[in-house]
Amino acid sequence: MRVMVLGNAQRPGVREEADRLLPFLRSCCDVAVFDLLQAADLEGVTADLALVLGGDGAILLAARQMAYRQVPVLGVNLGKLGFLADLSAAEVRDVFPRVLRGDFQTTRHVMFECAVATEGEGPPVTYLGLNEVSIQTGPPFHMVEMDLVIDGETAARYVGDGLILSTPIGSTAHSLSAGGPLLGQELEAFVITPICPHALTVRPLVDSANKVYSVGLRRAGPLTTLIVDGQDSLTVGVQHRITIRRAPVNFQLVKVAGHSYYRTLREKLSWGLTPNYRKE
Repeated sequence: MRVMVLGNAQRPGVREEADRLLPFLRSCCDVAVFDLLQAADLEGVTADLALVLGGDGAILLAARQMAYRQVPVLGVNLGKLGFLADLSAAEVRDVFPRVLRGDFQTTRHVMFECAVATEGEGPPVTYLGLNEVSIQTGPPFHMVEMDLVIDGETAARYVGDGLILSTPIGSTAHSLSAGGPLLGQELEAFVITPICPHALTVRPLVDSANKVYSVGLRRAGPLTTLIVDGQDSLTVGVQHRITIRRAPVNFQLVKVAGHSYYRTLREKLSWGLTPNYRKE
């Protein structure tokens, strides 16, 4: 098996854990790439697996670094929550031989392309993402007004602090904090979640990932910002048209026995658990 070792060296402990793991990995597989700085061009790399060290942010970076040549990702959590990075550092040596034998499942997840076109200028700037696109007000924090168009039909007008369009993978991140629903990670859908809407009737919307979503700003402050996966940002205004559609590639996640989505929800978000009532 050919493996890429990726990660975020800015995260404390990542470099040290990578140095400890590298001899073990080289003893049992072919390490095609070792890059903790997101510096390597992966376009011409052939690999069967990407072992990503860090946390969920490192996995987002790795997915974007692999771009349109996605390979299955096995995440090692060296961060805090670790929603996508299932394994702890202590589990890697026990689990990896099972992975080499093919004793795992690969799940496939929607990614998106976000194209930002500027009126009167050249071709749009396009970002590839996995979690979400958010449009957020900035100083002096006046409300943003925008129209959402779905497959060419005007669907809604939003007034508030912003808007989030999230994939199922991203539904447990910013969207959830803003009141959006949890989505099954393998659904082919997007969720549109308003941020502090200025109307009681506005609620999140779940719709197909096979539709095209376009956002036009009718009113925006000077520092209204488009943010992709919490990593790329661009100041936007009424001169911009933002279009989000499903990407032609899927993110792939390695799942080993005992590490399910529902277990992660229970253990890391306490979802579906009864309250810990105080004994009388």
